[in-house]
Amino acid sequence: MSSVIVHNNMRPEYDMVLIDIADYVLNYKVKSRTSLNTARYALMDTIGCGLLALDYPACTKMLGPVVPGVQMPGGTPVPGTAYELDPVQAALNIGTMIRWLDFNDTWLAAEWGHPSDNLGAVLAVADYVSRRNVRSGEKPLTMRAVLEAMIKAHEIQGVIALENSFNRVGLDHVVLVRIASTAVAAKILGCTREEVINAVSHAWIDGSALRTYRHAPNTGSRKSWAAGDATSRGVKLALIALKGEMGYPSAITAQGWGFQDVLFAGKRLEINQPYNTYVMDNVLFKLSFPAEFHAQTAVEAAITLHPDVSNKLDKISRIEIETQEAGIRIIDKQGPLDNPADRDHCIQYMVAVALIKGSLHANDYEDKAAVDPRIDALRNKMIVTENKKFSTDYLDPKKRSIGNSVQVFFKDGAKTRRIAVHYPIGHRRRRKEAIPVLIEKFKRNLATRLSRKQCGIIEQLCASQGELEKTAVNEFLDLFRLP
Repeated sequence: MSSVIVHNNMRPEYDMVLIDIADYVLNYKVKSRTSLNTARYALMDTIGCGLLALDYPACTKMLGPVVPGVQMPGGTPVPGTAYELDPVQAALNIGTMIRWLDFNDTWLAAEWGHPSDNLGAVLAVADYVSRRNVRSGEKPLTMRAVLEAMIKAHEIQGVIALENSFNRVGLDHVVLVRIASTAVAAKILGCTREEVINAVSHAWIDGSALRTYRHAPNTGSRKSWAAGDATSRGVKLALIALKGEMGYPSAITAQGWGFQDVLFAGKRLEINQPYNTYVMDNVLFKLSFPAEFHAQTAVEAAITLHPDVSNKLDKISRIEIETQEAGIRIIDKQGPLDNPADRDHCIQYMVAVALIKGSLHANDYEDKAAVDPRIDALRNKMIVTENKKFSTDYLDPKKRSIGNSVQVFFKDGAKTRRIAVHYPIGHRRRRKEAIPVLIEKFKRNLATRLSRKQCGIIEQLCASQGELEKTAVNEFLDLFRLP
């Protein structure tokens, strides 16, 4: 924080960060068919992840109204459940489902995160506006509006993340979910330019959650609902601004009291790229396994080695894992792992399961699976080091790789190949290979919760870009009600 605070009561101009976000959400025209098509796949994958999470009681206990039994008939339906809720609580529910299994899309830069977390706000507000319009004899919003809002939410979160590391000052990346959700929710609600700016200023003033719940020794399940909380807060702030509540022009830059001085170690936010469709075009999909993204390629390498080691696990002397600096900082863990949230952010645990089983599923993080003594036996033989080239390529805007390598050594002196994987299947460089896998993942996830008839209707609709874009938002969400 600055040591001297100048008490000048002249109200300043709005921070350019606030203005740029508002002008982007209100004025940018999404014309790229590639971006809209990618957004359709992101929508499918994200909703599917939410439905799969409903198999887990730890998730479902967090869902429903704030006060048990209090519903909003005619409100937003929460996919795969019988709940009908106000848009704020619906955003919390949908956002929590989406994030629970750490299986939705990812963005990696100076700050990492999951841009599809914003779908909680996008769907809840778009559905709220659509049902309100229908009741008053007006046309509902279409899913084209949802796809455009997804693109813009992805872009705001991802572009700010490119050069600004919130985690290095101890703040959680869900601050960017709240900011992006606030902006797109305000636009969908019909806020004026000034109201959008005011809403976004409140989102910055809210500060940020600490990363305490993501790191040892406190890792816990809050990391699975933190983004849902952030996206629902965005809806609430947008609704407050719609009522005419004032904003705060220098919410970011105010000397001594603004975001930069109070929470960003006095550093200036660096946003040196215009908002367009860059993030959606380059977003990373998690397709093969629910692993924290910095470990995706490590798990893929371990699965490749599974046939070579599965029948001689007791003969292993050591396992060498090379990863990026970010991977070292986030998921390199030794010692006890207390819960699923702890395990799915431990590169050693994920690699161990993949070597043992040749696969990795959400159930593998549960307590029943974690008692397998072979997992900790392998973890204790692992050496995790940073590969400088992996770290450099991770930040290279022309590459954005997420490299890992795994090699297993045996007591008799033998060793496996060193398997290095630079780009996970969900990377843009492997998009052609990834889309069929994404579609199959979506179909499997639908079937965990919905009837065969519902699945067929939804699959057919989502297979057509044109038909999906024309569909009313309220009609789309009605397809996901419990049969």
